[in-house]
Amino acid sequence: MISAGDIKKGVTIQWNNGVWLILDFQHVKPGKGAAFVRMKIKNVMTGAIREDTFNPSEKFPKAHIETKEMEYLYSDGELYHFMDVESYEQIALNYEQVEEAIKYLKENDSATMRFYQGKPFEVLAPNFVELEITETEPGFKGDTAQGSYKPATVETGTIVQVPLFVEIGDKIKIDTRTGEYLSRA
Repeated sequence: MISAGDIKKGVTIQWNNGVWLILDFQHVKPGKGAAFVRMKIKNVMTGAIREDTFNPSEKFPKAHIETKEMEYLYSDGELYHFMDVESYEQIALNYEQVEEAIKYLKENDSATMRFYQGKPFEVLAPNFVELEITETEPGFKGDTAQGSYKPATVETGTIVQVPLFVEIGDKIKIDTRTGEYLSRA
């Protein structure tokens, strides 16, 4: 059990018939009245985000989240298939469960999958990936203004803003947390 007064960012708790991830919290001690804890929490199964206030002495059971390294195998159009690299067990997930990570995953890439009570609820792409540019407009000679970017489509179909000198066939490094171009690979 963890009390609301001991809550930290990133902790997962069981509350209100769900599992919630603490996104942000603030201990408030008003001039009058009792202290309270204001929390911004996200339901890990549904993705719903809400803000609530709690008494600092209120206790919550801590939720145990398991993570596994998985390999993305393929998509059959409706489902995305992943394999546990240790047991070779395969798991098929729908688009809603993989939508953030799949933008940066190619077949045979590694991903981190998070589970609660054996059920997968989130897939995370590696923080940095290298992908090849498949489509972009050519940069124009002399068009070297600082900070100029153009849209480019990478091999997974995702559109990334890249500098003007990047061309089709170039491999680029992308930060998957922000979706930003970092460098040529």
